Amino acid sequence: MRVNFDLDGTIVDLYGVENWLSLLRASDPTPYSIAAPMVNLSRLARYLNRLQKRGHELCVVTWLSKNSTPDYDEKVAKAKIDWLKRHLPSVQWDYVHIVPYGTNKWEICQEGILFDDDEKVRNTWGGISYKPTSIFEVLSELAKAG
Repeated sequence: MRVNFDLDGTIVDLYGVENWLSLLRASDPTPYSIAAPMVNLSRLARYLNRLQKRGHELCVVTWLSKNSTPDYDEKVAKAKIDWLKRHLPSVQWDYVHIVPYGTNKWEICQEGILFDDDEKVRNTWGGISYKPTSIFEVLSELAKAG
């Protein structure tokens, strides 16, 4: 099974960065780089590595900034990838999809479960989706199931 994660508002506290919206509107990718984690990352990494060893695929599917240009998209994508490498270095993601804002994430992944803070995204997901508050409960159950 594939386990899919959104980043912003799910495991990355983008919205907790001071002045995040005005910075993004000014095409400043800094909030994506400096955002704090929203979950215990060492615990998350342990679960993800355990699941991957058992054959589960790990995927990030996250949007670029709402107002963007190709140059800004490139900077945002780099900031998100760098965030993952810095904060979850032991996790080897099978897929990282950084897609235009508003893209239907199911059309990109088309399988597995999804953790996402956006209710509209969860409602359009073709499989089972969860709020971020369920991450450890669901991963624990998957780890037990093997």
